[in-house]
Amino acid sequence: MQRILVVEDEPTIARAVADRLAAEGFAVEIAADGPAAVAAARSYAPDLIVLDVMLPGFDGLEVCRRVQAEHPVPVLMLTARDDETDMLVGLGVGADDYITKPFSMRELSARVRAVLRRVERSAAPPATPVETATLRAGPLEIDQGSRRVRRDGREVHLTPTEFELLGCLARNRGTVLTRAVLLEQVWDWAGASGTRAVDSHVKALRRKLGADLIRTVHGVGYSLEVPQPVGGGRGDA
Repeated sequence: MQRILVVEDEPTIARAVADRLAAEGFAVEIAADGPAAVAAARSYAPDLIVLDVMLPGFDGLEVCRRVQAEHPVPVLMLTARDDETDMLVGLGVGADDYITKPFSMRELSARVRAVLRRVERSAAPPATPVETATLRAGPLEIDQGSRRVRRDGREVHLTPTEFELLGCLARNRGTVLTRAVLLEQVWDWAGASGTRAVDSHVKALRRKLGADLIRTVHGVGYSLEVPQPVGGGRGDA
């Protein structure tokens, strides 16, 4: 039975989330503040943390930093503010995904399962030569076997979701992929409309890899492009 730690200081929300996840077969523990969350992550060893950003003691971003420094674990962040800066900071400190309040329990459970599937895929041994092949796009090298990414020889740490998104774009290099396609292939959300999740993860990738690799096609989606070696071929922003 997979274990989930729910970190939420509002008792009604915490209980509702815990009850829904328990009904779907997960073992669930609850923590109500930052220090308790870090302690529970140590003692409970969860397979995933559902983590509110706004907490007493210290906030969810600090919880995520401390937990990831001790033992990396998938994190789904809850935020009451539709603030892209908060979302990018959360992704930057190691969160795998986020969901904005208010949310439906159905969407929350779907997001939890999608994050766990992505983590399972990342831990599973590659089954075919295609899955172990190294993808190269200009200065970018994506080792699918070891799940490592380098730009200009420098290793860049990506979350499981960021790695899946980059791999999807790289395997379809030069092709514009719609947000709906990316949601289905990376997030396993067939027919979903959470375009902000795609946009925020693309921005997080640009912060880590440079702004010149992923092209936005407004109103459509994104494509991975190899920067042209004009004027030294940098083009970073």
